[in-house]
Amino acid sequence: MSLARPPHPLDALGNIGVLAASANPVDEERLRERVDAALVRFLDGKDAQLSMISPQLGPVTAVLRDFLLDGGKRLRPAFCYWGWRGAGGDGRDEGAVAAAAALELLQGGALVHDDLIDRSDTRRGLPAVHRRFEALHAAEGWRGDGAQYGAASAVLLGDMLLVWSDELLADCGLDRAAVRRAKPLFDLMRTEVMAGQYLDLLEPATAATAHPDVDGPIERARTVIHYKSAKYTVERPLQLGGLLAGADPALVTAYGAFGLPLGEAFQLRDDLLGVYGDPAVTGKPAGDDLREGKRTLLVAEALAECSAADARLIDDLLGAPEPGEREIGLLRSVITASGAPERVEARITALLRESLGALDEAPIADERARRALHRLADAATARRY
Repeated sequence: MSLARPPHPLDALGNIGVLAASANPVDEERLRERVDAALVRFLDGKDAQLSMISPQLGPVTAVLRDFLLDGGKRLRPAFCYWGWRGAGGDGRDEGAVAAAAALELLQGGALVHDDLIDRSDTRRGLPAVHRRFEALHAAEGWRGDGAQYGAASAVLLGDMLLVWSDELLADCGLDRAAVRRAKPLFDLMRTEVMAGQYLDLLEPATAATAHPDVDGPIERARTVIHYKSAKYTVERPLQLGGLLAGADPALVTAYGAFGLPLGEAFQLRDDLLGVYGDPAVTGKPAGDDLREGKRTLLVAEALAECSAADARLIDDLLGAPEPGEREIGLLRSVITASGAPERVEARITALLRESLGALDEAPIADERARRALHRLADAATARRY
C-alpha cells in the first residue's frame, strides 16, 4: 500500500499557512520557499540513506516528506532567520536558512508525538502519522494490533525527526564556531519544550488534586505556555538566529523581552482557535482541545469565574471519553458565559503591546529585520475565526 499524500481538502483554496505564500509581505525574502528547499535537500539525502538500509522503509520516508512539506506556518524558522538578520547576518547565506529549517524538523518530531499523546486523528486536515500507519497495517492485512503498530511507528518517526534536527543544525553550512556558539541554547530549548509537554500532560491528570507547593491553575497554565510554546516558538528561535550571527548579550536579552510575551500571545490565540476555530483554518476538528481535555489558560480563566455547577460540568466533560457534539457545545457555552474568551483576548492585546514595545527598543542591526519581526508578531496573533 502506498502512503502517498491524499488530496488536501483545502487544495482548492491555495496555500493556507499564515506565512504560506512567498507573496505574503511577511515572507518578503522568499523564506518559506528557501526553508522548504533546504528540507527537500536534506530529505533527499535521508531517502537515499534509508533506502540503502531496506526498501521496506519507503513508507517512512513518504510519510515524513508529506508531513514536513505539507502546510505548516514555518514560524520558528522565520523567527530564527530574522533573529539572524537582526544581528547582522547576511540574508543571502543559505546556511542560516538550513539552520532555521532544523527547527522545522524539531517541530515535526514534537507534533508527531503530540498527536499520539493527544490521540488526535488529524493534523493540518490530514490523518495524523500514527493513524496513517494504523491504516497501512489494516490495508496490508498484517498480524497484530494495528493501533499499537501505528503508535509505535509514530514514536520512532518522531524520534527520528528529533535526531535529524540536531544533524541538520550541525551540518547547516555555517561556520563551526557559529554552530558551537548556538548549540547550548538549541539543547536548552529542546529540554524546555519536553518539560513543558510533560507539565501539559500532568495538569489534567492532577486537576482534582491539591497543589500546596505550586501556583494556582492560572499560573500553572502560564508555566506550560512558557515552556511548551512561548519560548520554543518565538524566544529561543530568535535567540538561536542571533547567536548564530554573533549577537551580543544585549541583543539576545532584547530578543527575549520581545519573544516571550509574543510567544505567550501566540499560544493564547491558538487556545482560542482550539475551542472556537474553524476546521478549515485550523486543520483540526472544531473543539479538539476540549476533546483532548487540555487545561489551557482559557479553561483556567473559565474555572476561576464560573459557578460551582458550571465548574463541575467542565471537570466532568473536559477530556471525557468520546464526548459528542452536545458535550462539546455545552463546554463551549460554559466557557463563553464565564467571560474567559474576552479576558484572554485582552491578555493577547496586552502581551502584543509589551512585545512590540520591547522590539522598538531592541538594538537591532538591520531595520528591515525589525519591520519583518513586527509583521510576524501581527501575523502570529491575528484573529482567524
